[in-house]
Amino acid sequence: MTMKWLETDTENCSVRRTLDLVGEKWSLLILRDAFNGVRRYDEFRRHLGLSEAVLADRLRKLVAAGVLRAEPYREPGTRTRYEYRLTPKGVDLWPVLLALKQWGDAYAGDPEGSVLDIRHTDCGAPVRVVVQCEGEEHATLAARDVTVRPGPGARPLTR
Repeated sequence: MTMKWLETDTENCSVRRTLDLVGEKWSLLILRDAFNGVRRYDEFRRHLGLSEAVLADRLRKLVAAGVLRAEPYREPGTRTRYEYRLTPKGVDLWPVLLALKQWGDAYAGDPEGSVLDIRHTDCGAPVRVVVQCEGEEHATLAARDVTVRPGPGARPLTR
């Protein structure tokens, strides 16, 4: 007998684990800025307008999670500071941020249009996130086109 979703424990769900790492608003905004070339603490602070304590905490967590790496630099006459660069693990979050932007443009955007205009460098066409089947010659999918069932890591709900 197959376990149903409501019978499944979600403590080890990958969505939940991902949100534990990057699901806080400031973390996602730091990542947005990192994808757009912001590297230094002072730049993040000035652009995002958040407190030093919150910024330092979020950067520390993103580095500890392996999403960003801290690279030391030193300008003449100053102490060592760090630039924050996306790791391959962080770069893999790009479609997630693009999907959030896409949804936001459709349902929560500024009436004058998006703040970010993301286009394919080679042809100039707008970029969109889509869900696609891995099978050959399958079209873009909507939520109603898929079947979801507990996977190999699913455990029965015991509470």
